Amino acid sequence: MPLLFEELSWRGLVHQATDPAVLAQRLDHDRVTGYIGFDPTAGSLHVGHLQQLCTLRRLRAAGHRAIALVGGGTGMIGDPSGKSEERNLLSVEELEANRAAIGRQVSSFLDADGPGTALIVDNAEWLGSALLLEFLRDVGKHFSVNEMIRKDSVRNRLEGREQSLSFTEFSYMLLQSWDFVQLHDRYGCDLQLGGSDQWGNITEGVDLIRRLRGATAHGLTSPLVTKSDGTKFGKTESGAVWLDPSRTSPYAFYQFWLRTPDADTGPYLRRFTTLDRARIEELETSLAEHPERREAQRALAMEMTGMVHGAAEAGRAEAASAVLFTDRIADLDAATMAGALGDAPSTGVDRGLLDAGLPLVEALRLSGLAGSNRDARQLLAQGAVYVNGVRAAEDRVLAFTDALHSRWVVLRKGRANQHVLVVAGGGSSTPG
Repeated sequence: MPLLFEELSWRGLVHQATDPAVLAQRLDHDRVTGYIGFDPTAGSLHVGHLQQLCTLRRLRAAGHRAIALVGGGTGMIGDPSGKSEERNLLSVEELEANRAAIGRQVSSFLDADGPGTALIVDNAEWLGSALLLEFLRDVGKHFSVNEMIRKDSVRNRLEGREQSLSFTEFSYMLLQSWDFVQLHDRYGCDLQLGGSDQWGNITEGVDLIRRLRGATAHGLTSPLVTKSDGTKFGKTESGAVWLDPSRTSPYAFYQFWLRTPDADTGPYLRRFTTLDRARIEELETSLAEHPERREAQRALAMEMTGMVHGAAEAGRAEAASAVLFTDRIADLDAATMAGALGDAPSTGVDRGLLDAGLPLVEALRLSGLAGSNRDARQLLAQGAVYVNGVRAAEDRVLAFTDALHSRWVVLRKGRANQHVLVVAGGGSSTPG
């Protein structure tokens, strides 16, 4: 098994490190306790958080102790790092609901119920009881404002013409540094991990531990995940890709990874998956020589969906992907079909139209797959129209019996131009 620091470097997960030679030695030969923080700014984590979650998993798998900090305290302020404008402050009730939900997600992902391998902690435990004057006296005096404003997270906001940085956000660096001290005192934590935008906050925490405790701590950042075309990772036309299956279905999650551009697939396989080096290099070779097979993307999608949602959901998502554009779509269960059709354009139709018999020509025009009845007839004459994956005859009439799970009629023009008729009053199946 490769040494951990070497493995992280090969996977592209090392961007900056405090005293890299010493840290590499410790990761490879000692037992380290490392942490990453996640603020509960939403009720779920998204794929943008996955790289850090996966890094915690790698730390634990190498025999180290992993701590995930869910920031019930810092979440009340919001980290300015990587943000061009101030966050909207959430109510205490919203933060608590978010904290509980994210805590469950992180615990499940890290398998934190195992025998002492990972811990989930909340910094509200110590920040919530901190007294302002004591905090400023004992902690604030160790921070130089001159040094703080040179940090990227602060400087970028101060230099913007229409941007500003409130004192509330400015204080975030102190709170995060105090987190590191508290985790050092309570759990012997000596390593903080994070994205490259966290470097300034992390190094301040390392320095604070040295000043207050006379101890050596370490920081390690990984590059921020970006797409090769410059667009933001983890965003789709419908918004963020969430880890919560009620926000992003396992099928949509699978499809997000399956659609990864060729240029990004190799780096994502290295950064996110637990596949070994030999398998990843084999997939990269396949991608270079036979990109049309998309073997690497399928492996990436299966690995990530299985990691987040379990092998069974990954299998269902893969099966749904395989049959979505065939006549086997009718074999999908209602929940899987709802996920599979969730991102498809749709039009609502009343059940009465189907009970009376809706000519497919009209349905094509209604859905926008055809611009007129004449266009629809031409498409039908060319054999380019499918209903639930089956090529449709020119005189086809839709009935309620065509509604899959009494809810969806799937129309398709050509190979991949799909549109869903959602039947109103058609039953109480899974929402879609």
